[in-house]
Amino acid sequence: MIAFHFKSELVIQKKTDYADWINRVVDSEGFSVGQIDYIFCTDDYLLKLNKDYLNHDTFTDIITFDYTEGKIISGDIFISTDRVQDNAKKFDVEFSNELRRVMSHGILHLAGFGDKSKEEKDIMRLKEDEKIKMFHVEP
Repeated sequence: MIAFHFKSELVIQKKTDYADWINRVVDSEGFSVGQIDYIFCTDDYLLKLNKDYLNHDTFTDIITFDYTEGKIISGDIFISTDRVQDNAKKFDVEFSNELRRVMSHGILHLAGFGDKSKEEKDIMRLKEDEKIKMFHVEP
Protein backbone atom coordinates (compact mmCIF):
# COMPACT_ATOMS: atom_id res chain seq x y z
CA MET A 1 0.00 0.00 0.00
CA ILE A 2 1.18 3.49 -0.82
CA ALA A 3 0.00 6.31 1.43
CA PHE A 4 0.55 10.07 1.29
CA HIS A 5 0.71 12.30 4.36
CA PHE A 6 0.96 16.08 4.30
CA LYS A 7 2.77 18.13 6.94
CA SER A 8 3.34 21.10 4.62
CA GLU A 9 1.18 23.17 2.29
CA LEU A 10 1.59 20.68 -0.54
CA VAL A 11 -1.34 18.39 -1.20
CA ILE A 12 -1.14 16.03 -4.16
CA GLN A 13 -4.45 16.19 -6.01
CA LYS A 14 -4.16 13.04 -8.12
CA LYS A 15 -2.99 10.58 -5.47
CA THR A 16 -4.12 7.58 -7.54
CA ASP A 17 -1.93 8.68 -10.47
CA TYR A 18 1.07 8.95 -8.16
CA ALA A 19 0.36 5.65 -6.41
CA ASP A 20 -0.02 3.87 -9.77
CA TRP A 21 3.27 5.38 -10.93
CA ILE A 22 5.11 4.34 -7.76
CA ASN A 23 3.74 0.81 -8.14
CA ARG A 24 5.18 0.71 -11.70
CA VAL A 25 8.52 2.12 -10.48
CA VAL A 26 8.77 -0.56 -7.78
CA ASP A 27 7.75 -3.29 -10.24
CA SER A 28 10.31 -2.07 -12.81
CA GLU A 29 13.07 -2.80 -10.31
CA GLY A 30 11.81 -6.35 -9.67
CA PHE A 31 10.20 -5.63 -6.30
CA SER A 32 6.68 -5.68 -4.86
CA VAL A 33 5.07 -2.93 -2.79
CA GLY A 34 4.69 -3.52 0.92
CA GLN A 35 3.88 -0.39 2.93
CA ILE A 36 5.31 2.84 1.53
CA ASP A 37 4.46 6.08 3.30
CA TYR A 38 5.37 9.41 1.75
CA ILE A 39 5.41 12.25 4.25
CA PHE A 40 5.59 15.67 2.61
CA CYS A 41 6.89 18.18 5.13
CA THR A 42 8.71 21.47 5.68
CA ASP A 43 12.43 22.13 5.93
CA ASP A 44 12.16 22.55 9.71
CA TYR A 45 10.31 19.23 10.12
CA LEU A 46 12.90 17.34 8.09
CA LEU A 47 15.83 19.15 9.75
CA LYS A 48 14.59 17.92 13.14
CA LEU A 49 14.45 14.33 11.83
CA ASN A 50 17.91 14.73 10.33
CA LYS A 51 19.29 15.90 13.69
CA ASP A 52 17.38 13.41 15.84
CA TYR A 53 17.92 10.25 13.78
CA LEU A 54 21.01 10.85 11.65
CA ASN A 55 22.96 13.40 13.71
CA HIS A 56 23.15 15.71 10.68
CA ASP A 57 22.54 19.43 11.22
CA THR A 58 21.80 20.22 7.56
CA PHE A 59 18.79 20.73 5.37
CA THR A 60 18.03 17.93 2.94
CA ASP A 61 15.30 17.18 0.43
CA ILE A 62 14.70 13.57 1.49
CA ILE A 63 15.21 11.10 4.30
CA THR A 64 14.26 7.47 3.75
CA PHE A 65 13.70 4.93 6.50
CA ASP A 66 14.03 1.46 5.00
CA TYR A 67 11.83 -1.42 6.19
CA THR A 68 12.28 -3.52 3.04
CA GLU A 69 12.32 -7.29 3.52
CA GLY A 70 13.57 -9.38 0.63
CA LYS A 71 11.73 -8.28 -2.49
CA ILE A 72 8.96 -6.42 -0.64
CA ILE A 73 9.69 -2.68 -0.55
CA SER A 74 8.51 -0.86 2.55
CA GLY A 75 9.61 2.40 4.07
CA ASP A 76 8.88 5.91 5.23
CA ILE A 77 9.97 8.56 2.75
CA PHE A 78 10.09 12.08 4.18
CA ILE A 79 10.33 14.84 1.57
CA SER A 80 10.88 18.54 2.27
CA THR A 81 8.65 20.40 -0.15
CA ASP A 82 10.64 23.57 0.68
CA ARG A 83 13.85 21.91 -0.63
CA VAL A 84 12.03 20.53 -3.68
CA GLN A 85 10.77 24.04 -4.48
CA ASP A 86 14.24 25.56 -4.06
CA ASN A 87 15.88 22.81 -6.13
CA ALA A 88 13.31 23.19 -8.90
CA LYS A 89 14.25 26.88 -9.14
CA LYS A 90 17.97 26.15 -8.84
CA PHE A 91 17.92 23.54 -11.63
CA ASP A 92 15.30 25.42 -13.69
CA VAL A 93 12.79 22.57 -13.80
CA GLU A 94 9.11 22.37 -12.98
CA PHE A 95 8.22 21.67 -9.35
CA SER A 96 6.28 18.55 -10.39
CA ASN A 97 9.35 17.17 -12.20
CA GLU A 98 11.62 17.76 -9.21
CA LEU A 99 9.02 16.25 -6.88
CA ARG A 100 8.89 13.09 -9.01
CA ARG A 101 12.69 12.95 -9.04
CA VAL A 102 12.82 12.99 -5.24
CA MET A 103 9.91 10.55 -4.91
CA SER A 104 11.62 8.06 -7.24
CA HIS A 105 14.94 8.68 -5.46
CA GLY A 106 13.40 7.36 -2.24
CA ILE A 107 12.14 4.23 -3.95
CA LEU A 108 15.53 3.64 -5.56
CA HIS A 109 17.18 3.82 -2.14
CA LEU A 110 14.69 1.24 -0.88
CA ALA A 111 15.58 -0.92 -3.90
CA GLY A 112 19.23 -0.85 -2.86
CA PHE A 113 20.68 1.99 -4.93
CA GLY A 114 23.15 4.29 -3.22
CA ASP A 115 24.36 7.79 -3.95
CA LYS A 116 27.59 8.23 -2.00
CA SER A 117 30.20 7.81 -4.76
CA LYS A 118 30.28 9.59 -8.12
CA GLU A 119 29.52 6.30 -9.88
CA GLU A 120 26.51 5.66 -7.62
CA LYS A 121 25.28 9.23 -8.14
CA ASP A 122 25.54 8.84 -11.93
CA ILE A 123 23.55 5.59 -11.84
CA MET A 124 20.99 7.13 -9.48
CA ARG A 125 20.48 10.11 -11.81
CA LEU A 126 19.96 7.86 -14.83
CA LYS A 127 17.47 5.74 -12.86
CA GLU A 128 15.62 8.85 -11.64
CA ASP A 129 15.31 10.13 -15.22
CA GLU A 130 14.03 6.71 -16.34
CA LYS A 131 11.43 6.63 -13.53
CA ILE A 132 10.24 10.21 -14.13
CA LYS A 133 9.49 9.29 -17.76
CA MET A 134 7.32 6.41 -16.53
CA PHE A 135 4.89 8.86 -14.88
CA HIS A 136 3.05 9.51 -18.13
CA VAL A 137 3.16 5.92 -19.36
CA GLU A 138 -0.14 4.08 -19.13
CA PRO A 139 -0.01 0.91 -17.01
